Amino acid sequence: MISSNLKICRIRLKSSGTTQDFHDATVSPVVPRPAKPAMSRLPTPLLLRSLILTSLMSSKLFLRPALYVLNKVANSRSAILDPDRNYMLNKLLRWTVYDHFCAGTSREEVAKTIAHVKSIGFQGVILGYSKEIVVDPDTEVTKSDAKSPIHSGRDVRAIQEWKGRTLETLRMVGSGDFLAVKLTGAGPIAVDLMKERQPMPKLVADAVDEICQEARHQGSRLWLDAEQQALQHGLDDWAIEIMRKQNRSSTPLVYNTIQAYLKGSSANLDRHLTFAAREGWSLGIKLVRGAYIEHETRSLIHNCKTDTDRSYDLLANRMLCRIMSTNNEGLKFPEAALFLATHNAASAFKAIATHKARLASGQPTVLLECGQIQGMADELGCELVQSYESVLMNVGGGRVPNPKTFKCMAWGSVSECLQYLHRRAIENKGAVERTEHMVKALRRELRRRVIGF
Repeated sequence: MISSNLKICRIRLKSSGTTQDFHDATVSPVVPRPAKPAMSRLPTPLLLRSLILTSLMSSKLFLRPALYVLNKVANSRSAILDPDRNYMLNKLLRWTVYDHFCAGTSREEVAKTIAHVKSIGFQGVILGYSKEIVVDPDTEVTKSDAKSPIHSGRDVRAIQEWKGRTLETLRMVGSGDFLAVKLTGAGPIAVDLMKERQPMPKLVADAVDEICQEARHQGSRLWLDAEQQALQHGLDDWAIEIMRKQNRSSTPLVYNTIQAYLKGSSANLDRHLTFAAREGWSLGIKLVRGAYIEHETRSLIHNCKTDTDRSYDLLANRMLCRIMSTNNEGLKFPEAALFLATHNAASAFKAIATHKARLASGQPTVLLECGQIQGMADELGCELVQSYESVLMNVGGGRVPNPKTFKCMAWGSVSECLQYLHRRAIENKGAVERTEHMVKALRRELRRRVIGF
């Protein structure tokens, strides 16, 4: 190939009358090496497991019975169906879904998973303790006195256990990483008062203060996971109170989650921006499409996927372009940061293009980062990582840096992770087109490794 190129060069040089110095040249023409596919960074065992699982999840024939079985196991009180007591069931779930989507059952396993994710190239992780509470939106809550300094021994133990688990999780991540916090994990009192939209009880508030102080000390950040709409309004009240106290620097320590599939998501962002702008604290927003569609009141959710996609992109654009609502145009946009938690490539690249264009033209914007769930959307995650590394190698050329890319994962026993795993399966059920796209990408990469192209 090189000799052929040299011959062509001689012909062109003779035609221009500049052959006299050609034979003295000692430098061969540079043949650029083609860039490796983004997914080439995935280890082959992970690629194969991902292909098998994703292929099965993209099959309606398989997914429906799998969801039924997983739901039964997740909500059963039978010892036979408890994977923490049934050895064979534990091994089956770990081999099929747990090890693919979760970080591990112990600190040692989690550390190994995080190291593996970062060795692939991801710039950080988001780690959360997996135990979840799923609430029936029609269930009446227990009446509680939020202002009472006296709580039952059960409530105190639940809060202390949650704080201990959360601090344990925090110590598993590093500087720049995120701790994912579920405030409902603080127990029945948190769930009841959040649903009643009462103030945060002092015991929970003190625990949150300690968690935030530890996160700030080790250079980590935290985000508050979304909840079902039966709880979300109360959670937003608590989140604003926490950010009001903790986000006093230009870079937010605490992020709240906004779910774009909700019809009220734009008004919710307005509310957060208004408080932050008026009171002078920085706003951290994690933007997701939504994760509780199976447990929500359907009328609260956008009527179709197109409307949800439009909502997501508009919310991201408002943050990136620092746009206040028409009712608050007199307020200055607050210091803010945006985390795009998305598996939708179109949304991710649209937001990144807007962000880079504003940076390149000197227009103000916000800190932008992206992330995907462990075991999902690897084709998007790897492409974002490769783009980040490519630009990082050429920063001297004036190129605008790409946002960092993270992987989000949960840890805990197999039994504790079942509700989390069930939600992951439901997400695949609601995104068959995206799942099929990932299957094609995985097959293409496997074929390249086997036959060389």
